[in-house]
Amino acid sequence: MRGDGDFHETLELTIPYNVCYGSGIDNLVRMKGNLLIMKKSIVLIGMILCMLTAGIGWTSEKKQKENTVCVIQTTLGDIEVELFQRETPNTVANFIGLAEGTKEFRDAKTGNQTKRPYYDGQNFHRVIKDFMIQGGCPMGNGQGGPGYTFADEIDAKAMDLDKIKAFDPKKGPHPFLMIQTQEQFRKNVVMPVFRAMNIKSQEDLDQRKEEFQARLGNLTLKEAYENIGYVYSDIGSAHPPVRGSLAMANGGPNTNGSQFFINLVDTDWLTGKHTVFGRVVKGMGVVDKIGAVKVDSGKKPVEDVKIISIRRKASQ
Repeated sequence: MRGDGDFHETLELTIPYNVCYGSGIDNLVRMKGNLLIMKKSIVLIGMILCMLTAGIGWTSEKKQKENTVCVIQTTLGDIEVELFQRETPNTVANFIGLAEGTKEFRDAKTGNQTKRPYYDGQNFHRVIKDFMIQGGCPMGNGQGGPGYTFADEIDAKAMDLDKIKAFDPKKGPHPFLMIQTQEQFRKNVVMPVFRAMNIKSQEDLDQRKEEFQARLGNLTLKEAYENIGYVYSDIGSAHPPVRGSLAMANGGPNTNGSQFFINLVDTDWLTGKHTVFGRVVKGMGVVDKIGAVKVDSGKKPVEDVKIISIRRKASQ
């Protein structure tokens, strides 16, 4: 989504006054000398630019290597994930802290605060073919967590959610809103706009009808999501949820805890709703294998697929 623009360098070469208006062999000698100096200067500048370009590439590569890679060891094989710690520092710190037992959480069985490798021995409790695999629930039913929640880290502008209209008068609500009924449209789009405009009665609406219609017509997906509680940051994750993405599962805005999912396919309708804090760099075949297991009516694997451990890769 983000990229560095091309680097252009323009050299303006000025011929000295006496070369244009002087006379004789001396002027020609001076002209050749000036040209030689300019050629040497151009070569030197070219060398500097090459060094700068090489430096930029090296820095980018170094930053890439500095990203933490964790190994999710499962009963069906290992999955290696690169974590986006620069864009999602709180999410990554939470994931690693729980995984390695350095972050305190509330034990789901005893209710006591404790520290231990949180994910060890848990199951992938929800598997939906051609969608995603989900883990991180200590209860194994999607209802458990670490006893706390924390905020999303998402950059909606970087994913152009501020440029996509939430409502089309001819086509209706944007598909990303996943609105299927008039009641959902009223609850998730209309009422939040009423609140933002401080419209509290039918009389208010009648007086400001045109203003409301204009507001609705200009509403973007970013604004629609913000109206229902999402908070975005210009330094958050700019990664949409695509195949291989590692993202936080949640129950709505700012309800992250311990549950995560890995995409089996691109899920563009989830853009801006989940913090994507990593990606699979090795073992996508294992992810696909988990995604193909037999599940019951609740999408839970019939035979447990366990997380043996999640640890930072030893070579780091």
